[in-house]
Parts: sequence; C-alpha cells; structure tokens
Amino acid sequence: MSKLIEDFSWIGSQENFIDQPNLYQIEHVIVGRYGGNSDAGQYKNEDGCLIWLDKKEDWEFAILLDAHNTSESAEIIIEQFISHKNEIKHLLSLPANQKTFKSIEEKILSIFQSEKFLTVCRNITGETACLIVVRKEKYVWWFSVGDCVLFLFHQELAALGQFQINQRQFYEWIGQVNTFEQDVPCYSIGIKELRKGENRLLLTTDGLIECPNEPYSNPVNIYNSFLNSKDNESIESMLKNIRRNGVRDSTTIVFWNINISKEATRASDQEASS
Repeated sequence: MSKLIEDFSWIGSQENFIDQPNLYQIEHVIVGRYGGNSDAGQYKNEDGCLIWLDKKEDWEFAILLDAHNTSESAEIIIEQFISHKNEIKHLLSLPANQKTFKSIEEKILSIFQSEKFLTVCRNITGETACLIVVRKEKYVWWFSVGDCVLFLFHQELAALGQFQINQRQFYEWIGQVNTFEQDVPCYSIGIKELRKGENRLLLTTDGLIECPNEPYSNPVNIYNSFLNSKDNESIESMLKNIRRNGVRDSTTIVFWNINISKEATRASDQEASS
C-alpha cells in the first residue's frame, strides 16, 4: 500500500539534469526537470522545489524556486520550511476556510520576515523567485515573489480563455536582493475555487515559457498538450520539445491533477453541471 504522506525536496545543485529530461512522481504529483542544453551554454541548474502531500487530509503543498547567480537562496528557503514542517503541516490539516488560509499566510510571512532568515540572506550570493501553492479540498491558494507561474487547466475555464492564475512579477526576489528587506515587502497572494471535475495544476519556472521559438509562451499550447495523452507523457513531451528547441535556461515543472466532486460557484442564471 502506498503511503498517504509524502515529502520531497530537490535543488539543482544536487543533480542538474543538463541535457537529460527527467520525471519523478510522488503519489499523484509529477515533477519534471530539465537543466537546459549544454550546447546552448548551460552549465548549472539553480532551480529547486519542495513538495508535501497528505491524501487522507486532502492537501498538497508545493514550493517552486528559480534562483539567480547561485542556488544558495533556493537552498536556504527549503531549509527554513523543513525546519517549520510540523507547524505548517498542522495548519494544512485544519478545515479549508478563510481563517486557515490566513494562518498559512501569516506563518510564511513570519518565516521570511524573521531576523534570523534575513541575516542568512544578507550573507549569501544570489536571489530566487519563489512560488508557494497549497491545494486544500476544492481551493487553491498561492503566495508568489517573482516570475514563477501557476496554471490551472479546466475545460470550463479554458472555454473562457483563463489558464494562468498568478501574474508574473519581475524584479522581485528573496535572498541577497530581498523584497522582505524593503519598507513595504512586495509579493502577491490569492485563492481560487476549483471547478467540478478535473483540475490540472501546473507550476513552472520560466524556462518552459521563454524557450526559443516559444512553443509554450501561449498557455493554450500547454493546455492542449494534455488533451490526447496521459499527464506524465504530456510533461515528458514538453521537456523533450524545449530540448529540441535549444533551451538554455533550466525548467522545473510541478504538476498534479485533482478531481473535484463538489459543485463550484455559478451565476444565478446558470444551471449546475451534471
């Protein structure tokens, strides 16, 4: 029997996957990693990710990191969250309501604004974009600094042209250059209700969407990649495609598919789905 609780973390400095597309699966969560093409000049991978999940309590927690200059900033963020794992997992075990998500936000801010963490950041080289995503019951919550992207693929949303959940923000980082050193820290947060049926959540660093020839700069192309193949095959195909297109930048994808049985909010003159 598979475990209900899983923990996974990785930093590109541990294994860079240059010229080697890689898939790793933790229960229903797929991690796709590609370090970039060496013949395009790539020689290091500064991405990172952390994934926790609990199938019994119906949640996933993911951090995606796209570091700059060195991977030190990604490393210290993962270390900080692992050291607070018990407190965060306790919050994730609570019912999905506004108070719970607010408590998760406050916990994350307390980590990033602690003097201990800020001191560590001042003594490293480089900085990182950071995207944190929580899926709890029929809601997805996110906290974003920088330009990592969260997509939500659902047929009802796709019909209305909605694919991307957060807005990429440039010139925001955590690390040596640190938004939390400012008088007013800059970050974005949000909560989205998932629709009834299949909801595909995909987090990615910018290598996927800034690849030469732009095969995935339009999120419709990412959405369409899942229409005629299994999810893991679709992720693998995307990584191989950016390799063929000569991508230099590393790409890390965190993906999972959640089937929601509860009805989602509709306008007063719309009928519920069957």
